[in-house]
Amino acid sequence: MSTSLRLEPITPANIDAALALRVHPHQERNVAPVARSLAEAYAFGATAWPRLIFDGDRLVGFLMAFLGIRWNEKKDPDDRRSGLWRLNISADAQGKGYGRFAVDAVRDELLRRGEQRLYVTWEPGEDGPGAFYHRLGFRPTGETSGDETVGVLELDEVRGA
Repeated sequence: MSTSLRLEPITPANIDAALALRVHPHQERNVAPVARSLAEAYAFGATAWPRLIFDGDRLVGFLMAFLGIRWNEKKDPDDRRSGLWRLNISADAQGKGYGRFAVDAVRDELLRRGEQRLYVTWEPGEDGPGAFYHRLGFRPTGETSGDETVGVLELDEVRGA
């Protein structure tokens, strides 16, 4: 993996490249396109943290974190969570460590903000990213969000590792 990896906010200069980013066709059912994520980021405002992943000058992916959202207000009005909302790695850039970089970047941002856990949801099944998240240390919470599995990574455990 390159040492020139970085996150960049979405700007007028890079939005067209962001909108053109595509995952493998068989993964399209597992993750929303960047356009939908950007619309949600606009609608959710400060609770969304969208970023592009660059390797040098090459756009290799997109991530969007969620920051302090109310998870299940009816069950527990004080349950606020932060985590990885979307992760889209370009079809031709997969398997090169960019996904791990993205999760690490979200982890670092959440630690900077004083968070203790990083949540993620994923589509279960053969083509879903469950195995990827398990390898990174996420464990299922036993909850679901719609049809998706909810996973969590305890950041204190990562900090102490």
